[in-house]
Amino acid sequence: MLTIGQLAAYAGVTIRTVRHYHQVGLLPEPERDVSGYRTYGADEVVRLIRIRTLADAGVPLAKVQELLAADAPTFTEATGVIDRDLRAKIRELQEHRRRIAQLASGDSLAVPDEVADYLDRLRVIGMPEELIAAERDAWILVAARYPDEIVAYMEEKVRQLEDPRVVHFYQLISQILADDEDHGHVVQEMADLLIEMLEEAAASGQLEQQDLKMDDSTFVQLLDSMAEAHPVVVELQQLLAERGWTGWTKVERA
Repeated sequence: MLTIGQLAAYAGVTIRTVRHYHQVGLLPEPERDVSGYRTYGADEVVRLIRIRTLADAGVPLAKVQELLAADAPTFTEATGVIDRDLRAKIRELQEHRRRIAQLASGDSLAVPDEVADYLDRLRVIGMPEELIAAERDAWILVAARYPDEIVAYMEEKVRQLEDPRVVHFYQLISQILADDEDHGHVVQEMADLLIEMLEEAAASGQLEQQDLKMDDSTFVQLLDSMAEAHPVVVELQQLLAERGWTGWTKVERA
C-alpha cells in the first residue's frame, strides 16, 4: 500500500494536487489505517493517472468526473464538445496575441486599426512622436464616442494628407516642436494655411457637414480642451478669431 507521497510520485503529480483532487471529489479519500495514515492501492493510482491525463489534455476539472464515469459514446461526444471549446479558446488567444503584437508601437492601444494606420502615415511624412501621441490620444476619445463613424473620419483624414498644404501644416508644427525659438512667423504661416483651406471648405459646403459628423457639443469642448493645452493652438485660435473664425475641433465663421 502506498503513502500519499508515493501515490503522487507514481502518477506524476504533486501531493498538493492529490489533496486538491480529494477536496473537489475527483479522488476518494481513503480512511486512515490503525497507525493514523491514509494509504492507497493500485485502483487509486490508475484513477489518478486518468484524472491527470484528462486535466493535461485541457479538460476542465468540472468535466473530469463526468468523463471518468462515461461509456464510450458519451465519452466521445463529451470530448468533441471540449475540443470545440478548446479550438474557440485557441482562436481567442491568437487574437489576443495579434493585438499584443500591435501594441508594441503603442498606437493600437484603445484605437481601431484605421487610426493606427493613419498615425503610421504621419510618421512617413516625418511627424515627431510628440505630435503623433497627441493625435492618438484625441482619436482614442473620438473612437470611443463615435465608433460607427471612425472609419469615415479616417478616410477623410487620409484624403486630407494628399493635400500638400496639410502636409506642410504638419511640418510647421514639427518645426515648432523641434526647438524653443520664437515661432511667431511660423504660427502666422500656419494661420494663413488654415484660413485658405477653411475658405475653400466653406465654399464647397464641407464645413456644413461638421454638425452631422460631430453633433455632441460637450464632446467637442472636451477635444478642444486637449488641443488648447498647447500654447501654439491658443495663439492660432487668436489669429483665426481676428480673421472671423472660431473653434478648433469644429471651426466656424464667427
